[in-house]
Amino acid sequence: MEIFKYMENQDYEQLVICQDKASGLKAIIAIHDTTLGPALGGTRMWTYASEDEAIEDALRLARGMTYKNAAAGLNLGGGKTVIIGDPRKDKNDEMFRAFGRYIEGLNGRYITAEDVGTTEADMDLIHLETDYVTGTSSGAGSSGNPSPVTAFGIYQGMKAAAKEAFGDASLAGKTVAVQGVGNVAFALCQYLHDEGAKLIVTDISEEAVQRAVDAFGATAVGINDIYGQEADIFAPCALGAIINDETIPQFKAKVIAGSANNQLKNPEHGDRIHEMGIVYAPDYVINSGGVINVADELAGYNHDRAMKRVAGIYDTISKIFEISKRDNIPSYVAADRLAEERIARVAKSRSQFLQTEKSVLSKR
Repeated sequence: MEIFKYMENQDYEQLVICQDKASGLKAIIAIHDTTLGPALGGTRMWTYASEDEAIEDALRLARGMTYKNAAAGLNLGGGKTVIIGDPRKDKNDEMFRAFGRYIEGLNGRYITAEDVGTTEADMDLIHLETDYVTGTSSGAGSSGNPSPVTAFGIYQGMKAAAKEAFGDASLAGKTVAVQGVGNVAFALCQYLHDEGAKLIVTDISEEAVQRAVDAFGATAVGINDIYGQEADIFAPCALGAIINDETIPQFKAKVIAGSANNQLKNPEHGDRIHEMGIVYAPDYVINSGGVINVADELAGYNHDRAMKRVAGIYDTISKIFEISKRDNIPSYVAADRLAEERIARVAKSRSQFLQTEKSVLSKR
């Protein structure tokens, strides 16, 4: 892998390789952009097939966080960490403490959080060595379980998408097909049920499906049957890449809005659903409630304030639809444009400030 060429192509700022022989730590911290503020992004632990694969994943995820944080209106840049190893058997306390010391050494340029393969308990260990970590288990500054907050953001974004598609943000009487009913999606179903939506659900876990059926009177369907349901809204809340050549012809819903990451298999699939007139709420924007919630910890966590900011996802999704119509582009491209325009505005403002400061100093 030509690391500098890769980083230059997407203008990454920094890549930090962290190793601690005693604990077995092998971590990669990628910082993509800090124009808006320090880079915030979680720590993922995964059994990567190669070091190149781990580095590329860290870089890719860090760039994604830049866009997510910018679109969410946070004064934070994008970063990400991957730890090479099996989270089920390779973890130890010393590993995360060593990693915490590496984060501390970055002096606030990077703030971490929980991600795939890491837990609240792991964040607690990191916190023993640095304050640049969110999502810890206790203390006045801890935000706790992010799932209900993330679900609230999905709910708000779905209402904005419904307003765009149907002319009314109300979900009462609407049929929503929910793919996956894990923690976030179950909490989303609660919001939808309370507003009077009808639910169709599927999941690889029969227990999860039955829980939704019992709690909300949902209709259960097979895993491969969820795409073609007679529904107003399709909510992908499980797998990525589920908007693809096989599923697109099956869609009958007018709206796609859900919590899953990387929903488009390829960019052209976003183009196709746009051409079909399907209203798509871009995934990294509508599911940003979790990062908005943990970011609030940086100011001393206040639940009411965090929920108010998460409710702003409605306005952000609405703004993306405005850009989509303004520039005649699909909503997934409009989301990127919203993020890029915000970063560019701040970069220009910051540049002007620095030039003024230099000119003052030169006169002394």
